Amino acid sequence: MSAHEDSQWQGQLAPGDEAAADSGLSAGVRGYVIGLAISVLLTAASFLLIHDTFLWKPAIPIALGVLAVAQMGIHLVFFLHLNTGPDNTNNILALAFGVLIVAIVVSGSLWIMSHLNHNMMPTERVLDLHQQR
Repeated sequence: MSAHEDSQWQGQLAPGDEAAADSGLSAGVRGYVIGLAISVLLTAASFLLIHDTFLWKPAIPIALGVLAVAQMGIHLVFFLHLNTGPDNTNNILALAFGVLIVAIVVSGSLWIMSHLNHNMMPTERVLDLHQQR
């Protein structure tokens, strides 16, 4: 990479990435420590959310979901070094494809179980059939 290209990307680094000038061991460890600190804070916030009663009870699952998505984002940026740079396009597409496949499997499984539950014979009728034999 030339000096011009290096200066072009200088201000566009993700929070978990280090600049080329900060290529030492301390720069790499600093990014991991920042990610660890934020992850620990998000984990502590989720435990605090459950044990304290300062939040409306029906909103707790939504708040936990928001904290979980935030923690996934922190892990992707700080530990997996996923950013929007041109060299990470394939990684982002692979992640999006993986999320799509998981969503299809989970929603399909829920759909199948819902239809099975709806179409199954009631248990009282099954017990009556067994008692008639």
